[in-house]
Amino acid sequence: MENQGYTGRGVCVAVLDTGIYPHRDFDRRIVAFYDYIQHRSLPYDDNGHGTHVCGILAGSGAASQGRYRGIAPGCCLIGMKVLDRSGNGRKEDVLKALDWIIRNKDEYGIRIVNISVGTTYGHSTHRDVLIQGVEQAWDSGLIVVAAAGNRGPAPGSVTSPGSSRKVITVGSSDLMTGRSGVSGRGPTAECICKPDLVAPGNRVTACAPGAGNGYGVKSGTSMSTPLISGAVALMLEKYPCLTNGEVKRMLLESTDDLGLSHNQQGRGLFNLKKFLAH
Repeated sequence: MENQGYTGRGVCVAVLDTGIYPHRDFDRRIVAFYDYIQHRSLPYDDNGHGTHVCGILAGSGAASQGRYRGIAPGCCLIGMKVLDRSGNGRKEDVLKALDWIIRNKDEYGIRIVNISVGTTYGHSTHRDVLIQGVEQAWDSGLIVVAAAGNRGPAPGSVTSPGSSRKVITVGSSDLMTGRSGVSGRGPTAECICKPDLVAPGNRVTACAPGAGNGYGVKSGTSMSTPLISGAVALMLEKYPCLTNGEVKRMLLESTDDLGLSHNQQGRGLFNLKKFLAH
């Protein structure tokens, strides 16, 4: 699916995930779809994870009379299916998707890349290749937002590519401690403090695939990440000339300290009101 009706309006977010189902809440805002798994042309999601992530980010709430509305219901979406129906994928497909985004960002108005997936490759070369990919995207001017992963709570459990120094890495504020403390924490292999900040991610209701245009509940740092991507989309609607470095600084300034270490909470819990008050 290529450039189906993109009008140049609204911030565009590319979502690397299991795909996207054309849910009623996305209206006509899915402007492109690329499938690196089965090479199908029309949007679909045989897992549900990607649709849920997109619902948190950009769902209009139309199918729930506004009850389950995303953070930025006016933004456009590009679905990049890099994970199969079991949620597994290859680093090569992630890199291909990132390369496509870099080459086409101006045509589609792509400003944000949401990566609610991560890996803990045993070999550092694989990890480094993914980090190089997202950092190339960052250096091209894109705002890359990545999940800290659900391999916590042990130190050094932030997954790649969220372990990149440059990108905005998001943990889950309500999945950091106790029996459900799965949110990845730093330091990274390069001794960088991560995540950068945290946001709610436990038992979040958002769009689910299927003809009924229903909703489902999921938990994890995957759910925290699109909350930040959506907030960034709102900010770029106000101030479209902001750079990725400026956006990251503003995000880090818009947090509430939870009293935990930087390798658990980053700068703290994201505060949307503080952020949009800039």
